[in-house]
Amino acid sequence: MSQATVLTDRFDRALLYATHVHGGQVRKGTSTPYVAHLLAVAATVLEYGGDEDLAIAALLHDSVEDQGGNARLADVRNRFGERVARIVEACSDSLADAAKGERKAAWRDRKEAYLAHLDHAHEDILRVSLADKVHNARAILRDLRKTEIGDKIWDRFSQPKEQTLWYYRNLSDQFRRLLPGQLSEELHEIVEILEHGT
Repeated sequence: MSQATVLTDRFDRALLYATHVHGGQVRKGTSTPYVAHLLAVAATVLEYGGDEDLAIAALLHDSVEDQGGNARLADVRNRFGERVARIVEACSDSLADAAKGERKAAWRDRKEAYLAHLDHAHEDILRVSLADKVHNARAILRDLRKTEIGDKIWDRFSQPKEQTLWYYRNLSDQFRRLLPGQLSEELHEIVEILEHGT
């Protein structure tokens, strides 16, 4: 049996920080506080053997992309250290555009670049990214199975259903190759259901 991960006041501070950064934000198309997603990703990271830095990065993985760009990244680095900042930065698919003062690249271009980036990503980054993608896929499947939502779930996305499924299929294939194990298999199983109906 592996040694238990000990969470210190750094984790407490990260949770408060994430709640502040994403305060008032809800999950797309829902009334669910955004922090629920961050907690789920952090819980998944911890359940699959991640340490405190990975759990903190999981709480903050969207803070830079969604809430402040490079200034936010510098603040994360200052508060939580280089390792956490490196993971958070790598979980963003549009930070480079923001750094150059440019608008986000087209959706497909950003997703293709993110998929390519995974091929060379450190295991720390892969573990947080996989936990994030699994929770997102679980949320899609859950709402797809709700009678009052069903296929309307796909209307939440800025691109057609086929493009969303293309992205998740490619993520699943990448993670099965790069980080094989129970969690990548779960993503694969969810994607299979999404592609072939519930």
